[in-house]
Amino acid sequence: MWSSVVNALLYFPTRTLDGTPASVGLRYSDLDIPTSDGQRLHGWWIPSPRRPAVAHVLFFHGNGGNISHRLDQARALTGAGLDVLLFDYRGYGRSTGAPDEAGTYRDARAAREALLAQPGVDGAAILYLGESLGGAVAAELALAEPPAGLVLQSAFTSVREMARLHYPVVPAAFVPDAYPTIDRITRLRCPILILHGDLDDIVPVGHGQALFAAAVGNKHLEVVRGAGHNDFVAVTGAAYGATVAAWARGFLLDSPLFGGRE
Repeated sequence: MWSSVVNALLYFPTRTLDGTPASVGLRYSDLDIPTSDGQRLHGWWIPSPRRPAVAHVLFFHGNGGNISHRLDQARALTGAGLDVLLFDYRGYGRSTGAPDEAGTYRDARAAREALLAQPGVDGAAILYLGESLGGAVAAELALAEPPAGLVLQSAFTSVREMARLHYPVVPAAFVPDAYPTIDRITRLRCPILILHGDLDDIVPVGHGQALFAAAVGNKHLEVVRGAGHNDFVAVTGAAYGATVAAWARGFLLDSPLFGGRE
């Protein structure tokens, strides 16, 4: 019972697509992505017009809407020289099924395989970028299939902490330990970039700061003044993509994309 209640409070999918990458002037390919348990995910492969690409971004969106609501992110990232694969979790957009935690993890693995199958993709230059709930999905995948780097945008520490903030009437004992990014991040060894707005009233900036404190090794925190949760890209504009690309260049300079490795 409580799992269905938590799912209803956690996922807010939208089925109707409100545009395509072409709506913002981007070239793209439609993808039909099979999962290990028989679902079909819809995605878009959006190569950067800048060649060679800095890296290839597997983008994990948040718990609301669908990929058509992440076109500004795709435009900023590709404009900075990053290839992007956007995909919808099960139950979102044109993807089949209904979302749950285990399902989103399966979807992440399927999307990674789809990214690796795209022409010119170097497996050593893949970045995972997760916003909000997508940060938790990306972090779980990063443990199983380490990327070149992980970007957590407006990410939370755990569902339990979010429930404590937004649903205080729900007894803590009934909230599952879902999406425990704060525990997983301590075991990650890839470079980590954490982006968070100081005016975020959905996932307060303290979550980003806690994730940064828990991370080990190569890590960087950018707190964006004046940015909230849903207007992060609107506030940052082109700097959003430029920040991710510049960060990635710092540890990918020996990539074959730059002619550095055989």
